[in-house]
Amino acid sequence: MRLTENAVKVLEKRYLAKDEEGNLCETPEDMFRRVAATVASADKERLPEKKLKKLEEEFYDMMADLEFLPNSPTLMNAGRPLGQLSACFVLPVEDTMEGIFDSVKNAALIHKSGGGTGFSFSRLRPKGSSVRSTGGVASGPVSFMKVFNAATEAVKQGGTRRGANMGILRVDHPDILDFITCKQNNADITNFNISVAITESFMRAVEENADYDLIDPRTKNKTGSLNAREVFDLMVNMAWKNGEPGIIFLDRINRDNVMSQLGQIESTNPCGEQPLLPYESCNLGSINLSLMVKEGPDGLMEVDYEKLRQTVRKAVHFLDNVIDVNKYPLPEIEKMTLGTRKIGLGVMGWADMLLLLGIRYDSEEAERLADEVMGFISSEARKKSQELAEEKGVFPYYDQSAYKEAGIRVRNATTTTIAPTGTLSLIAGTSSGIEPLFAISYIKYVMDGTELVEVNPIFRAACEEAGLYSEELMREIARKGSLHEIDGIPQRMKDLFVTAHDISPEWHVRMQAAFQKHTDNAVSKTVNLRKDATLQDVADVFRYACRTGCKGVTIYRDGSRECQVLNIGSVKGKEETAQGTNTNKTDVDGQAAPEANRNIQPRPRPEITTGFTEKVRIGCGNLYITVNYDEKGICEVFTNTGRAGGCPSQSEATSRLVSIALRAGVDEKAIVEQLKGIRCPSTIRQRGLKVLSCPDAIGRLIERVMNHRNGSGNVYKESPKAPIVIPKPTARYIKPDRPGSGNDSEKPVKDPGKCPECGGVVEHEGGCVICRQCGYSKCG
Repeated sequence: MRLTENAVKVLEKRYLAKDEEGNLCETPEDMFRRVAATVASADKERLPEKKLKKLEEEFYDMMADLEFLPNSPTLMNAGRPLGQLSACFVLPVEDTMEGIFDSVKNAALIHKSGGGTGFSFSRLRPKGSSVRSTGGVASGPVSFMKVFNAATEAVKQGGTRRGANMGILRVDHPDILDFITCKQNNADITNFNISVAITESFMRAVEENADYDLIDPRTKNKTGSLNAREVFDLMVNMAWKNGEPGIIFLDRINRDNVMSQLGQIESTNPCGEQPLLPYESCNLGSINLSLMVKEGPDGLMEVDYEKLRQTVRKAVHFLDNVIDVNKYPLPEIEKMTLGTRKIGLGVMGWADMLLLLGIRYDSEEAERLADEVMGFISSEARKKSQELAEEKGVFPYYDQSAYKEAGIRVRNATTTTIAPTGTLSLIAGTSSGIEPLFAISYIKYVMDGTELVEVNPIFRAACEEAGLYSEELMREIARKGSLHEIDGIPQRMKDLFVTAHDISPEWHVRMQAAFQKHTDNAVSKTVNLRKDATLQDVADVFRYACRTGCKGVTIYRDGSRECQVLNIGSVKGKEETAQGTNTNKTDVDGQAAPEANRNIQPRPRPEITTGFTEKVRIGCGNLYITVNYDEKGICEVFTNTGRAGGCPSQSEATSRLVSIALRAGVDEKAIVEQLKGIRCPSTIRQRGLKVLSCPDAIGRLIERVMNHRNGSGNVYKESPKAPIVIPKPTARYIKPDRPGSGNDSEKPVKDPGKCPECGGVVEHEGGCVICRQCGYSKCG
């Protein structure tokens, strides 16, 4: 077996079986044997013993030779008590309290079993809508996303990682602006990727600079309109700031929905590559393209199409069998998955294949080869599915599918998906998915403080053959991140060995589109942008992805999540001075050191302020709220209660702590978000609003004063169509741990640019995050 030392470590930490004391009780070979035997057993009623054993050996060989690997839950759980083998699930979120919390419960069960979940929150009524059964008002999709996020945080996924979620909202939902900006603080909703579901009509409105309608999902009535280009610009701005939201093109996903008679697709899995109907799941697997090459008669490397054909056929059989041996977390999921039998065969090692063939990633030759290779894989996968249909029968919901209308008998409703393969590619020792190389070499830090240089094996072999290899040179490349400014490297090598940041945004999208053309489901890929990329670059990526037929797109601008403020005067990501000292006092995991947490001091109260006082009728009397501001922003809040009583001490405490937080630099929106929606038993309706509590009333006035200062609303009237305020790209936020004295400490936020487990550098790829030092993956 050709496992690297790093691959063995990842397998030992995350995949291999352990006893009750945590001691390893299987080897990598044992793991592949366990998986192969379990998956082959789906044919035990159909095949004689000798043929069944041969099938098991075929499955084992292609995994042990690292030619094909299934998704992580299959490697972890096949042949073990948990037995849940699928990676991707989509759950519906109904517009009832019972439906919402059923989905929370079901997601927890899926996360516990090792899967990731996708949700569309588009069915939920907008914030502020009346709830007839209780007489209250709805809190809206974003509020419930936080409930799902908290539940995910409490569940250790499969015993190995936190759960991953996708949250999707239609662009015509009335709460779309709140959704687009809900992750502007990187410490919020941390267990979700978010994407806006874009329609073709919306994109036309963007190009025409026209308004479009917002639709209440419950009543189907128009509730207002927004300028499409302003909404598009807001999405662009937020994606530029921290990589979210991504976008999915919902109309074209449903155009290719072969099961449209069963329903419309609303959501995808966490990384966006697997659109699914409610309660569907899908098991994925990837072929290692770097091993699908051979030396041709002229001595040059070429694609080994016969080997690729045989691998595709075995992989489709493998993935189809997984459906039958799987233990499903919910009966509804079992019924839908067995009904459509969707599988998702994809690839990894694409960048390494191009290097072996001597083809530059961002070239028309590479684009043509992507078209050819994925077209071949798709064709062979479909042929194998047709053969399985003749041997085992079509999928049960076949009569309700587009295949029935076309007269094509297949075993699987879909066969191909391009997934992010972060940890799988590390095990296989190859590049991830269809991504370009993230780095040619990088520095790996081990526990004893030693620095090791990790080098792409193809580049290392090329350097050794040319007599160029030295550790000093590899360290220099690691420091500069590219070959362009390295002396002594031949131009032909500089032209071939390009990294993600050497490649223009257009070529990232062109490569994704080339693979999407021959992929049943979707393609997970991150358009990695340099730190100096502009808002226009992001807008161009979104528009180009739409024009070229992509089903979605995700961008990540280098360093955009690494400047989370940990303490005043020091920014995460700028830790080292010229002497190499750690100026913001953080440890290797990005956690603030204890002494750093005592440095936040609120600025002095200004001598002169401007403000507003509002009388609010609450359930237990009158509450008088004063919100004051100066040229730097809102700086203080006062409250008084009338003679009827109320909770004067608690209201005063709230206003004091809010005042301290405001003068300490906490973002006004973050404070409003925490206060609005807090409920108390005594509530009363006034001016069309139902004041839920004293903190809710305080939050509402702060919000109106904030909007008044921004020129986007009258302080005494909440405008139903206020202009869209696009956050400044340079805005950074801090989030307090909990209110205290003027010495408030700040909640440490782990640096998203560093691995939360080993402190190594993480790579953003395929809509996910992967650390190649320890194998940590946000999404698997």
